[in-house]
Amino acid sequence: MIKENNFCVIMAGGVGSRFWPMSRTAFPKQFHDILGVGQTLIQMTFNRFLHVCPPENIYVVTNARYKDLVLKQLPQMKEEQVLCEPYMRNTAPCIAYANAVISKKNKDARIVVAPSDHLVLKEDDFVTTINLALDVASETPNLVTLGIKPSRPDTGYGYIQFIDDPSANHDQVKKVKTFTEKPDIEIARNFLASGDFAWNSGIFIWSLKCIDEAFAKFLPEIYKSFEGTIPSLGTPEEHDVIDEVYASCENISIDYGIMEKARNVSVVLSDFGWSDLGTWGSLYTHLDLDEHKNAAVGKDISMYNCANNMVYNQSGKLMVLHGLNGYIVVETDKALLVCKKDDEQKIKQFVNDIKIEKGEEHV
Repeated sequence: MIKENNFCVIMAGGVGSRFWPMSRTAFPKQFHDILGVGQTLIQMTFNRFLHVCPPENIYVVTNARYKDLVLKQLPQMKEEQVLCEPYMRNTAPCIAYANAVISKKNKDARIVVAPSDHLVLKEDDFVTTINLALDVASETPNLVTLGIKPSRPDTGYGYIQFIDDPSANHDQVKKVKTFTEKPDIEIARNFLASGDFAWNSGIFIWSLKCIDEAFAKFLPEIYKSFEGTIPSLGTPEEHDVIDEVYASCENISIDYGIMEKARNVSVVLSDFGWSDLGTWGSLYTHLDLDEHKNAAVGKDISMYNCANNMVYNQSGKLMVLHGLNGYIVVETDKALLVCKKDDEQKIKQFVNDIKIEKGEEHV
């Protein structure tokens, strides 16, 4: 495989409101060392992809307000590798922008698209899986996604139903039958029991030619808009041209806009210790627990008669907890959150309420 033809697009524009108050609009979760390991999530993602393609072939697409954060945390990147979105328009425009930039550099590109804030525990297995998916994208006219072997009937993930593909050269490679948005618990249990569903990782692999054809077929207006930006890319006019395109661009995900409509979709069944780290509860499942099943990130945390808690201290203050069972406790220099783990889905609503009642500076 020619690594020079491999490109990676890291999507890093999200706010991560379900990780409030650690994740805030001004400093989202992808720029935090959320695991307490000495690297932020976006740094871990970037370093992971150095095993897939040259550093100059890695692009980060992010909101314009985070450009300086990206360059500070990823000093290996040149400014032109950070693609700045003037407005949030979901993942399809983000990917179309990156495709246009890459097409100017390499028409034979094979591209991996991944979020900046996912957890991968088995990095060697991840790289092996990505290389297999790149092979599929090279040898077939298919769009490829990674499906994660489900370990529980989780209602926080989308699901991919798959069937055997007689033309595939590897047992891990299947044909996608259907995509399903986050199901209720009963449907999730049925999916798990059937054995032919995987979690949707949100990681995509394709050739530039194949994804361009898909955009032209399913999202022609977005395709034409970004194709029209190509002459200005890398010039002083790029900023104004991209601003104009985004101002009128449809807000739509790549899943809904293309993947759910296309018939030429393969899924590579994967198991590399993955989590999308979408909530405090998902983080809890990947941290070391003490003898009372408490997870703690940060210094100066003392717990007494506590069990089953997710505790995060980013404040620099001493934190003393007593008698808590099954809680999320997060303290930063700006805010304190105490919430039952079972109610963590309400955090997004808390953030919306705070924005309305207290002002955007608090979120």
